Amino acid sequence: MLISRTDLEKRSRAFRKAGKRIVFTNGCFDLVHPGHLHLIETAASFGDILLIAINDDASVRRLKGEGRPIYPASERAEILLALKWVDCVTVFSEDTPLETIRLVRPHVLVKGAEYKEEDIVGATFVSKDGGEVVRIRMKPGYSTRTLIQRVTGSCQPG
Repeated sequence: MLISRTDLEKRSRAFRKAGKRIVFTNGCFDLVHPGHLHLIETAASFGDILLIAINDDASVRRLKGEGRPIYPASERAEILLALKWVDCVTVFSEDTPLETIRLVRPHVLVKGAEYKEEDIVGATFVSKDGGEVVRIRMKPGYSTRTLIQRVTGSCQPG
């Protein structure tokens, strides 16, 4: 289900009250690739509800530059919600997901292992709130940037 920012805290409280373990991860998820699938599937194994927060279009542009995102937030959310491991998606407009993490209060915060724990936005908050931070080893060779380069390079005349 797509959860609006205004309903996020209420839904998260309801999941907790029902005894559900909430797993949270975030990102742009612009052109979902096998690396994303590995992260999402592994993240889902740490709890009962996998909630993914995605950057809105303006914040993707600020982070990734002009020409991004490839897909607007509504389509990125639709793609993620079609995955069997994903229970909920929400969209945030800030450059970091910290405010979203504070609203959700996840039991588990998941990011790729390329991030040091001290560099993961929300890690301190989640740990102090009694949750855990999990870093997942990424599947090598996958990134949205290299995928875009591969596709645009293969479409050149010649």
